[in-house]
Amino acid sequence: MSPENFNIYHHKEAFALESGEYLPELEIAYHTFGTYSPGKNNVIWVCHAFTANSDVFDWWKGLFGKNCFYNPEDYFIICANKIGSCYGSSGPLSINPRTGKPWFHTFPEITIRDMVNAHEILRKHLGIEKIHTVIGGSTGGHQALEWAIMNPGLHDNLVCLANHAKASPWSIAFSQSQRMAIEADQSWKENHPEAGYRGMAAARSIALISYRNYTAYLETQSEDTDEKTDNFRAMSYQVYQGEKLVKRFNAYSYMRLLNALDSHNTGRKRGSIDDALATIRAKTLVIGILSDYLFPVREQLYLTERIPGATFTGIESMYGHDGFLIETCKIKSAINRFYNR
Repeated sequence: MSPENFNIYHHKEAFALESGEYLPELEIAYHTFGTYSPGKNNVIWVCHAFTANSDVFDWWKGLFGKNCFYNPEDYFIICANKIGSCYGSSGPLSINPRTGKPWFHTFPEITIRDMVNAHEILRKHLGIEKIHTVIGGSTGGHQALEWAIMNPGLHDNLVCLANHAKASPWSIAFSQSQRMAIEADQSWKENHPEAGYRGMAAARSIALISYRNYTAYLETQSEDTDEKTDNFRAMSYQVYQGEKLVKRFNAYSYMRLLNALDSHNTGRKRGSIDDALATIRAKTLVIGILSDYLFPVREQLYLTERIPGATFTGIESMYGHDGFLIETCKIKSAINRFYNR
Protein backbone atom coordinates (compact mmCIF):
# COMPACT_ATOMS: atom_id res chain seq x y z
CA MET A 1 0.00 0.00 0.00
CA SER A 2 1.12 3.53 -0.62
CA PRO A 3 2.70 5.02 2.54
CA GLU A 4 1.44 8.50 1.66
CA ASN A 5 -1.54 9.54 3.80
CA PHE A 6 -1.63 6.11 5.47
CA ASN A 7 -2.47 6.04 9.17
CA ILE A 8 -3.48 3.60 11.87
CA TYR A 9 -5.88 4.73 14.58
CA HIS A 10 -5.41 2.91 17.89
CA HIS A 11 -8.74 2.72 19.71
CA LYS A 12 -7.89 1.70 23.26
CA GLU A 13 -11.42 0.86 24.36
CA ALA A 14 -13.10 -2.53 24.02
CA PHE A 15 -14.95 -3.03 20.74
CA ALA A 16 -18.19 -4.97 21.05
CA LEU A 17 -19.07 -7.30 18.18
CA GLU A 18 -22.50 -8.30 16.95
CA SER A 19 -21.83 -11.88 18.12
CA GLY A 20 -21.59 -10.76 21.76
CA GLU A 21 -17.81 -11.17 21.79
CA TYR A 22 -15.46 -8.22 21.82
CA LEU A 23 -11.97 -7.12 20.91
CA PRO A 24 -10.03 -5.66 23.90
CA GLU A 25 -8.89 -2.80 21.65
CA LEU A 26 -9.07 -1.91 18.00
CA GLU A 27 -6.70 -0.80 15.26
CA ILE A 28 -8.10 0.81 12.12
CA ALA A 29 -5.81 1.37 9.13
CA TYR A 30 -6.90 4.01 6.67
CA HIS A 31 -5.85 6.24 3.78
CA THR A 32 -6.89 9.83 3.25
CA PHE A 33 -6.46 11.91 0.11
CA GLY A 34 -7.15 15.60 -0.29
CA THR A 35 -8.09 18.14 2.37
CA TYR A 36 -11.07 18.09 4.70
CA SER A 37 -12.77 21.45 4.84
CA PRO A 38 -14.80 21.87 8.04
CA GLY A 39 -18.21 23.20 7.18
CA LYS A 40 -17.94 21.95 3.61
CA ASN A 41 -19.55 18.78 2.35
CA ASN A 42 -16.57 17.28 0.53
CA VAL A 43 -16.07 13.87 2.18
CA ILE A 44 -16.13 10.77 -0.04
CA TRP A 45 -15.94 7.60 2.04
CA VAL A 46 -15.00 4.44 0.15
CA CYS A 47 -15.83 1.00 1.52
CA HIS A 48 -13.56 -1.58 -0.09
CA ALA A 49 -14.39 -5.07 -1.31
CA PHE A 50 -13.34 -8.55 -0.22
CA THR A 51 -9.52 -8.73 -0.36
CA ALA A 52 -8.80 -5.10 -1.26
CA ASN A 53 -7.23 -2.53 1.04
CA SER A 54 -7.53 1.13 1.98
CA ASP A 55 -5.38 2.42 -0.89
CA VAL A 56 -8.30 3.14 -3.20
CA PHE A 57 -6.07 5.05 -5.63
CA ASP A 58 -4.29 1.74 -6.31
CA TRP A 59 -7.24 -0.57 -7.00
CA TRP A 60 -9.99 1.77 -8.31
CA LYS A 61 -7.91 3.67 -10.82
CA GLY A 62 -9.84 5.85 -13.20
CA LEU A 63 -12.56 6.53 -10.66
CA PHE A 64 -10.27 7.72 -7.84
CA GLY A 65 -7.03 9.65 -8.25
CA LYS A 66 -5.52 12.88 -9.42
CA ASN A 67 -7.45 14.22 -12.42
CA CYS A 68 -9.97 11.38 -12.04
CA PHE A 69 -13.68 11.62 -11.27
CA TYR A 70 -13.06 11.69 -7.52
CA ASN A 71 -10.11 14.07 -7.49
CA PRO A 72 -8.32 14.82 -4.19
CA GLU A 73 -8.16 18.44 -5.28
CA ASP A 74 -11.95 18.56 -5.00
CA TYR A 75 -12.77 16.00 -2.32
CA PHE A 76 -11.50 14.62 0.97
CA ILE A 77 -11.38 10.90 0.23
CA ILE A 78 -11.22 8.29 2.99
CA CYS A 79 -10.94 4.53 2.73
CA ALA A 80 -10.51 2.38 5.85
CA ASN A 81 -9.24 -1.17 5.83
CA LYS A 82 -12.07 -3.25 7.20
CA ILE A 83 -11.52 -5.19 10.41
CA GLY A 84 -10.74 -8.87 9.95
CA SER A 85 -8.55 -8.16 6.94
CA CYS A 86 -4.75 -8.07 6.90
CA TYR A 87 -3.71 -4.58 5.83
CA GLY A 88 -3.32 -2.89 9.19
CA SER A 89 -6.72 -3.10 10.86
CA SER A 90 -7.34 -5.61 13.63
CA GLY A 91 -7.42 -9.12 12.20
CA PRO A 92 -6.36 -12.72 12.87
CA LEU A 93 -2.63 -11.97 12.54
CA SER A 94 -2.85 -9.01 14.92
CA ILE A 95 -1.51 -9.45 18.44
CA ASN A 96 -4.10 -10.41 21.02
CA PRO A 97 -3.25 -8.05 23.91
CA ARG A 98 -4.48 -10.62 26.41
CA THR A 99 -1.95 -13.25 25.30
CA GLY A 100 0.78 -11.26 23.56
CA LYS A 101 0.51 -13.65 20.59
CA PRO A 102 -1.32 -13.49 17.24
CA TRP A 103 -5.01 -14.36 17.36
CA PHE A 104 -4.85 -16.91 14.53
CA HIS A 105 -7.92 -19.19 14.80
CA THR A 106 -9.14 -17.50 17.99
CA PHE A 107 -9.95 -14.20 16.27
CA PRO A 108 -13.71 -13.79 16.77
CA GLU A 109 -16.28 -13.91 13.99
CA ILE A 110 -17.21 -10.53 12.54
CA THR A 111 -20.10 -9.24 10.44
CA ILE A 112 -20.64 -6.45 7.95
CA ARG A 113 -22.22 -4.43 10.77
CA ASP A 114 -19.08 -4.83 12.86
CA MET A 115 -17.06 -3.42 9.97
CA VAL A 116 -19.41 -0.44 9.76
CA ASN A 117 -19.25 0.15 13.52
CA ALA A 118 -15.47 0.38 13.13
CA HIS A 119 -15.97 2.95 10.36
CA GLU A 120 -18.16 4.91 12.78
CA ILE A 121 -15.41 4.92 15.39
CA LEU A 122 -12.92 6.24 12.84
CA ARG A 123 -15.39 8.85 11.57
CA LYS A 124 -15.89 10.23 15.07
CA HIS A 125 -12.13 10.20 15.71
CA LEU A 126 -11.62 12.27 12.55
CA GLY A 127 -14.36 14.71 13.57
CA ILE A 128 -16.45 14.15 10.44
CA GLU A 129 -20.11 15.01 10.92
CA LYS A 130 -21.35 14.75 7.35
CA ILE A 131 -20.39 12.59 4.38
CA HIS A 132 -21.10 13.77 0.85
CA THR A 133 -21.03 10.22 -0.61
CA VAL A 134 -20.44 6.75 0.75
CA ILE A 135 -19.55 4.39 -2.07
CA GLY A 136 -18.65 0.73 -2.34
CA GLY A 137 -18.82 -2.24 -4.67
CA SER A 138 -19.54 -5.88 -3.82
CA THR A 139 -18.86 -6.34 -0.07
CA GLY A 140 -17.93 -2.67 -0.02
CA GLY A 141 -21.47 -2.02 -1.23
CA HIS A 142 -22.76 -4.15 1.64
CA GLN A 143 -20.92 -1.89 4.10
CA ALA A 144 -22.14 1.30 2.44
CA LEU A 145 -25.72 0.01 2.47
CA GLU A 146 -25.52 -1.05 6.12
CA TRP A 147 -24.06 2.31 7.09
CA ALA A 148 -26.88 4.20 5.35
CA ILE A 149 -29.35 2.13 7.40
CA MET A 150 -27.47 2.35 10.71
CA ASN A 151 -26.96 6.13 10.51
CA PRO A 152 -29.59 7.45 8.08
CA GLY A 153 -28.78 11.14 8.47
CA LEU A 154 -25.04 10.89 7.91
CA HIS A 155 -24.70 10.56 4.14
CA ASP A 156 -26.03 12.87 1.48
CA ASN A 157 -25.50 10.25 -1.21
CA LEU A 158 -25.19 6.47 -1.30
CA VAL A 159 -23.63 4.75 -4.31
CA CYS A 160 -23.56 0.98 -4.16
CA LEU A 161 -22.39 -1.28 -6.95
CA ALA A 162 -22.90 -5.00 -7.58
CA ASN A 163 -24.19 -5.81 -4.12
CA HIS A 164 -27.36 -7.05 -2.45
CA ALA A 165 -29.54 -6.73 0.64
CA LYS A 166 -28.97 -10.27 1.87
CA ALA A 167 -26.54 -13.07 1.09
CA SER A 168 -28.21 -15.45 -1.33
CA PRO A 169 -28.02 -19.28 -1.23
CA TRP A 170 -26.08 -18.98 -4.49
CA SER A 171 -23.35 -16.72 -3.08
CA ILE A 172 -23.21 -18.74 0.16
CA ALA A 173 -22.65 -21.90 -1.89
CA PHE A 174 -19.61 -20.29 -3.54
CA SER A 175 -18.33 -19.27 -0.10
CA GLN A 176 -18.79 -22.76 1.28
CA SER A 177 -16.87 -24.29 -1.61
CA GLN A 178 -14.02 -21.92 -0.80
CA ARG A 179 -14.16 -22.82 2.90
CA MET A 180 -14.01 -26.51 2.00
CA ALA A 181 -10.91 -25.89 -0.10
CA ILE A 182 -9.12 -24.18 2.80
CA GLU A 183 -10.23 -26.80 5.32
CA ALA A 184 -8.89 -29.56 3.03
CA ASP A 185 -5.40 -28.07 3.38
CA GLN A 186 -3.67 -30.16 6.07
CA SER A 187 -1.84 -27.12 7.39
CA TRP A 188 -5.04 -25.17 8.04
CA LYS A 189 -5.42 -26.16 11.70
CA GLU A 190 -1.93 -25.00 12.57
CA ASN A 191 -1.11 -21.64 14.12
CA HIS A 192 1.38 -19.94 11.83
CA PRO A 193 0.97 -17.14 9.26
CA GLU A 194 1.20 -19.47 6.25
CA ALA A 195 -1.37 -22.01 7.43
CA GLY A 196 -3.91 -22.94 4.78
CA TYR A 197 -2.04 -21.23 1.94
CA ARG A 198 -2.54 -23.97 -0.66
CA GLY A 199 -6.20 -24.25 0.27
CA MET A 200 -6.60 -20.49 -0.06
CA ALA A 201 -5.07 -20.62 -3.54
CA ALA A 202 -7.71 -23.17 -4.52
CA ALA A 203 -10.41 -21.04 -2.85
CA ARG A 204 -9.33 -18.04 -4.91
CA SER A 205 -9.60 -20.11 -8.07
CA ILE A 206 -13.19 -20.98 -7.16
CA ALA A 207 -13.97 -17.36 -6.36
CA LEU A 208 -12.54 -16.10 -9.63
CA ILE A 209 -15.01 -18.19 -11.60
CA SER A 210 -17.85 -16.44 -9.77
CA TYR A 211 -16.26 -13.02 -10.35
CA ARG A 212 -16.07 -13.48 -14.12
CA ASN A 213 -18.24 -15.43 -16.57
CA TYR A 214 -18.20 -17.60 -19.70
CA THR A 215 -17.68 -14.68 -22.08
CA ALA A 216 -14.75 -13.23 -20.13
CA TYR A 217 -12.90 -16.55 -20.16
CA LEU A 218 -13.73 -17.15 -23.82
CA GLU A 219 -12.30 -13.74 -24.73
CA THR A 220 -9.18 -13.87 -22.56
CA GLN A 221 -8.24 -17.54 -22.08
CA SER A 222 -9.02 -19.21 -25.41
CA GLU A 223 -6.28 -21.17 -27.18
CA ASP A 224 -4.87 -20.13 -30.56
CA THR A 225 -4.50 -23.74 -31.69
CA ASP A 226 -6.73 -26.80 -31.94
CA GLU A 227 -3.86 -29.19 -31.20
CA LYS A 228 -3.45 -28.83 -27.42
CA THR A 229 -4.60 -31.57 -25.07
CA ASP A 230 -3.23 -30.16 -21.79
CA ASN A 231 -1.64 -27.10 -20.17
CA PHE A 232 -4.47 -24.85 -21.26
CA ARG A 233 -4.34 -21.09 -20.69
CA ALA A 234 -7.37 -21.22 -18.42
CA MET A 235 -5.55 -23.71 -16.19
CA SER A 236 -2.43 -21.60 -15.77
CA TYR A 237 -4.58 -18.50 -15.23
CA GLN A 238 -6.37 -20.11 -12.29
CA VAL A 239 -3.06 -21.20 -10.76
CA TYR A 240 -1.57 -17.74 -11.26
CA GLN A 241 -4.49 -15.99 -9.58
CA GLY A 242 -4.36 -18.35 -6.60
CA GLU A 243 -0.62 -17.88 -6.14
CA LYS A 244 -0.97 -14.13 -6.56
CA LEU A 245 -3.36 -13.92 -3.62
CA VAL A 246 -1.18 -16.16 -1.44
CA LYS A 247 1.61 -13.58 -1.73
CA ARG A 248 -0.51 -10.82 -0.20
CA PHE A 249 -3.18 -12.37 2.03
CA ASN A 250 -3.68 -15.01 4.72
CA ALA A 251 -6.18 -17.81 5.09
CA TYR A 252 -7.39 -16.73 8.54
CA SER A 253 -8.57 -13.35 7.23
CA TYR A 254 -9.97 -15.01 4.12
CA MET A 255 -12.16 -17.32 6.23
CA ARG A 256 -13.36 -14.57 8.56
CA LEU A 257 -14.29 -12.35 5.61
CA LEU A 258 -16.11 -15.21 3.86
CA ASN A 259 -18.17 -15.74 7.00
CA ALA A 260 -18.89 -12.03 7.27
CA LEU A 261 -20.00 -11.97 3.64
CA ASP A 262 -22.45 -14.81 4.27
CA SER A 263 -23.80 -13.14 7.43
CA HIS A 264 -24.92 -10.08 5.45
CA ASN A 265 -28.64 -9.50 5.98
CA THR A 266 -29.96 -5.95 6.24
CA GLY A 267 -33.19 -7.24 7.78
CA ARG A 268 -31.61 -8.92 10.80
CA LYS A 269 -33.22 -7.59 14.01
CA ARG A 270 -34.95 -4.85 12.02
CA GLY A 271 -38.30 -6.44 11.33
CA SER A 272 -37.65 -7.17 7.66
CA ILE A 273 -35.35 -6.25 4.80
CA ASP A 274 -38.05 -4.02 3.34
CA ASP A 275 -38.42 -2.20 6.67
CA ALA A 276 -34.67 -1.66 6.87
CA LEU A 277 -34.26 -0.36 3.31
CA ALA A 278 -37.20 2.00 3.75
CA THR A 279 -35.29 3.91 6.46
CA ILE A 280 -32.51 5.05 4.09
CA ARG A 281 -32.53 8.82 3.67
CA ALA A 282 -29.48 9.27 1.45
CA LYS A 283 -30.05 9.93 -2.23
CA THR A 284 -29.21 6.53 -3.66
CA LEU A 285 -27.69 5.23 -6.88
CA VAL A 286 -27.67 1.47 -7.34
CA ILE A 287 -25.41 0.16 -10.10
CA GLY A 288 -25.65 -3.38 -11.40
CA ILE A 289 -23.36 -5.23 -13.81
CA LEU A 290 -25.70 -6.89 -16.28
CA SER A 291 -23.41 -9.90 -16.79
CA ASP A 292 -22.84 -10.47 -13.05
CA TYR A 293 -23.96 -13.92 -11.95
CA LEU A 294 -22.49 -13.84 -8.44
CA PHE A 295 -24.76 -10.95 -7.41
CA PRO A 296 -27.23 -10.92 -10.33
CA VAL A 297 -28.79 -7.64 -11.38
CA ARG A 298 -32.15 -8.76 -10.00
CA GLU A 299 -30.64 -8.16 -6.56
CA GLN A 300 -29.78 -4.55 -7.39
CA LEU A 301 -33.26 -4.03 -8.82
CA TYR A 302 -34.65 -5.33 -5.53
CA LEU A 303 -32.68 -2.64 -3.68
CA THR A 304 -33.79 0.07 -6.09
CA GLU A 305 -37.46 -0.79 -5.70
CA ARG A 306 -37.30 -0.60 -1.89
CA ILE A 307 -34.94 2.29 -1.14
CA PRO A 308 -36.99 5.52 -1.26
CA GLY A 309 -36.28 7.47 -4.45
CA ALA A 310 -33.40 5.22 -5.52
CA THR A 311 -32.05 5.33 -9.08
CA PHE A 312 -30.77 2.28 -10.97
CA THR A 313 -28.17 2.04 -13.71
CA GLY A 314 -27.24 -1.20 -15.47
CA ILE A 315 -23.70 -1.47 -16.87
CA GLU A 316 -22.90 -3.64 -19.88
CA SER A 317 -19.66 -5.56 -19.36
CA MET A 318 -18.13 -8.85 -20.45
CA TYR A 319 -16.31 -9.10 -17.10
CA GLY A 320 -19.18 -10.20 -14.88
CA HIS A 321 -19.02 -9.21 -11.22
CA ASP A 322 -15.52 -7.74 -11.66
CA GLY A 323 -17.03 -5.20 -14.02
CA PHE A 324 -17.54 -2.87 -11.06
CA LEU A 325 -13.74 -2.54 -10.84
CA ILE A 326 -13.06 -2.47 -14.57
CA GLU A 327 -15.81 -0.41 -16.24
CA THR A 328 -14.79 2.88 -14.64
CA CYS A 329 -15.71 5.05 -17.64
CA LYS A 330 -19.29 3.77 -17.63
CA ILE A 331 -19.47 4.05 -13.84
CA LYS A 332 -18.20 7.64 -13.91
CA SER A 333 -20.91 8.53 -16.42
CA ALA A 334 -23.59 6.91 -14.27
CA ILE A 335 -22.47 8.73 -11.10
CA ASN A 336 -22.17 12.04 -12.95
CA ARG A 337 -25.74 11.71 -14.24
CA PHE A 338 -26.87 10.83 -10.72
CA TYR A 339 -25.23 13.92 -9.21
CA ASN A 340 -26.62 16.18 -11.93
CA ARG A 341 -30.09 14.69 -12.21
